[in-house]
Amino acid sequence: MTNPPPRHTERTLASLLAGLDGARLLRGDPSLTIAAVHHDSRLVVPGALYVAIPGFNVDGHRFLPEAAAAGASAAIIEAGRELPPLPESLALIEVPAARPALSAASAWFYGHPSRELVVIGITGTDGKTTTSHLLTYALEAAGARVGRLGTVDTYLPGETGHVTARMTTPEAPEVHRLLRRMADAHCDYAIVESTSHGLALHRLDHVDYDVSILTNITSDHLDFHKTFEAYRDAKARLFAALEFAHDKGVPKHAVVNADDPSANYMLSFTNARPVRYGLEARDAEIVARNIILRPDGTAFRIVTPAGMAEVDLQLPALFNVMNALAAASGALAVGAPLQDIARGLAACPGVPGRMERISAGQPFEVIVDYAHTGDAVRKVLEVLRDVCQGRLIIVVGAAGERDPGRRFGVGRAAAEGADFAIFTNEDPRSEDPAAIVREIGRHAESAGRQRGTDFLDIEDRREAIARALSMARYGDIVVIAGKGHEKSIVYGTESIPWDDREVAREELARLGYRA
Repeated sequence: MTNPPPRHTERTLASLLAGLDGARLLRGDPSLTIAAVHHDSRLVVPGALYVAIPGFNVDGHRFLPEAAAAGASAAIIEAGRELPPLPESLALIEVPAARPALSAASAWFYGHPSRELVVIGITGTDGKTTTSHLLTYALEAAGARVGRLGTVDTYLPGETGHVTARMTTPEAPEVHRLLRRMADAHCDYAIVESTSHGLALHRLDHVDYDVSILTNITSDHLDFHKTFEAYRDAKARLFAALEFAHDKGVPKHAVVNADDPSANYMLSFTNARPVRYGLEARDAEIVARNIILRPDGTAFRIVTPAGMAEVDLQLPALFNVMNALAAASGALAVGAPLQDIARGLAACPGVPGRMERISAGQPFEVIVDYAHTGDAVRKVLEVLRDVCQGRLIIVVGAAGERDPGRRFGVGRAAAEGADFAIFTNEDPRSEDPAAIVREIGRHAESAGRQRGTDFLDIEDRREAIARALSMARYGDIVVIAGKGHEKSIVYGTESIPWDDREVAREELARLGYRA
């Protein structure tokens, strides 16, 4: 993709070098003009700056010749890396670390768009996407123009577009390209879902945050972070970023879930004004009272230092009350009126792939949800148990090349919370799909469940969904968990088109049910 011309910036190597810590121009003309910034040699266009990233599987320095052949006029390289033969025409900039440099170069190229927006970052193990959608509606109800960058989609006023990459936080060039679009669309706010991966890998280093929001922290992504402490510290980077963000004349706020044990740890990284929300913590200043849980939504009174308001959410479950409190806290932090916030929260219809009902006239409920960790699966099952009149049946798996602890968590949660479980594939990647499924089943057995009686191992995901639907009777609920909104399933290195919602509709049609 060719980058659109950025605004408000001088695009010479000299101006880039001024903003790159520890950079050295090894060769090339400082007055050289840059036409694009890429870290993927396949996307390089004439005049581009190519940033060679040492990846987990391949080193981007290997592709410098390809980038030069595609017309790159300059490249950023990491100090100490062995370089292949390169044409003398390719300007070279050496930096201590390439990933932070990619972030700096991307922000530079697009004219530091986050300095033209009030940026609200959301991090946490669960609830980021729902909170970001609720916050969008709350701010729009107050009359603001809002852009959003997250898991399910990118959003600008009047348009929405799906993110194609299978990650919440894109690489830095895409982050700043989208922020530039938001700034040029005259958005007042940019809501950025900020994952631990994105923060740890420096994709968000040069986003100037004004508000940081924590939903919660539970053990996850330990395949990448290795320890819970490293995972928590990655998320803490969002709060530390408030200390270095550009001053836009907007007070900085640190919003935390006071019920979460990591709340005070996050606040220790910043001097920003703390805002605490919660249901149980004594120091929470934004709370929910008189909570009424329904199968189709939730009603509660939000109590804040700015007053009280009645909220009627279209989203069920207590955890969505917490997500609504997080969104309301973020909106209050930037000065939105409480009554507008309550109206906006009520208007939010939910998030694709999050507790999404699939209705084709069948006499049982079918729910598709993104829950893919033990904690998330347990929460979903607890919510559905309260409204289930018959059996609660779950189809769920665990991804390959991810924290193996997920398999234990998912297996135990399904065993303890469902009447019947079918364990199946969920992005096995390079691992043996059958082995993953069997391992989840063994964890269910360790919880006292019996294979064949209480659960099945069905490797093929379509077959697993079809089997669950064929088992269901009047009053039952079938929840298909793990993928939610995702549009593909990964086998090896190949991404195959897949949508749990569409597959569910197709298999319901085979059973004779049509909307």
